[in-house]
Amino acid sequence: MIVVLDIGIIIACIAGLWWGAVQVVDSATRIARRLGVSDLVIGLTVVAIGTSAPEFAVTAVAALKGQSDISVGNVVGSNIFNLGFILGGLALFRGVATSPRLVYRDGGDLIGTTLLLVFFLRDLAVTRLEGAILMALLVVYIAVLIVQRAEAGEPVPPGRFNRVDIPRFLVGIVVIVGAGHFFVEAAGSLARLMGVSEWVIGVTIVAIGTSAPELATSLVALHRGQHGMSAGNLVGSDLFNLLGVLGLAAVLSPMSVDPAALSSVTVLAAMVVVVVVMMRTGWKLSRWEGALLVAITLVRWGFDFSR
Repeated sequence: MIVVLDIGIIIACIAGLWWGAVQVVDSATRIARRLGVSDLVIGLTVVAIGTSAPEFAVTAVAALKGQSDISVGNVVGSNIFNLGFILGGLALFRGVATSPRLVYRDGGDLIGTTLLLVFFLRDLAVTRLEGAILMALLVVYIAVLIVQRAEAGEPVPPGRFNRVDIPRFLVGIVVIVGAGHFFVEAAGSLARLMGVSEWVIGVTIVAIGTSAPELATSLVALHRGQHGMSAGNLVGSDLFNLLGVLGLAAVLSPMSVDPAALSSVTVLAAMVVVVVVMMRTGWKLSRWEGALLVAITLVRWGFDFSR
């Protein structure tokens, strides 16, 4: 009975996280355009923050509750899910186009950031100093984006702003934070009842649930034929997860993790390198490359649950 209740809470929280993220992304985008912010900066900051809001809520709540395995596992698992299952699935359905800027700048930054996390987790902990370093790198990354955008001189597209967007944004944040709180509670309870570690729950079930906005955004882009945008959104979201979400969580509360974290973050680092190389070959992700990424993700999940 308790298991059914926990699963019901998790499903309800996933729906809440998804709905809240949609409200945040839509309203924040219109607010940002009203303030004269360009599409590129909106996409790589406002939208990235919005779609990563569930990861932030769950990761921060778990860190403050001392559930570091769920906190770090959520970020690592979400990034694996984004690149392996969502991006791989999109490429499997139809090849995803890429670009030199996406591969060399954003892909290179993602590789460097992931390797930095591998280094930080060598002692199975993420300290406040290391979290501050991650957040500082996020500030530098966003500054570079803004400077490059200004140098390009691209126009800011018009957007329709309504005063209801401000309360809509605030309501979305409240729903995300509330859903994140109950998500962590239910996931921790389910882990104990199933006899598996909080790390496994964090890197699989919680990670999949908090990636719902990224999945929704990618499906919308696929429906509109904007396949290249899907890759950019997922890479940007992964960067924000590592630098912003994990960085701020570590600043709020230093975290220590299960030894299993080393193998999972190593898989993530390898997958990031493979994805960037695939995006460079022919400037697209082919169907067979997408199938390979999905297969790697499924094998990884099977390995996690079998331990």
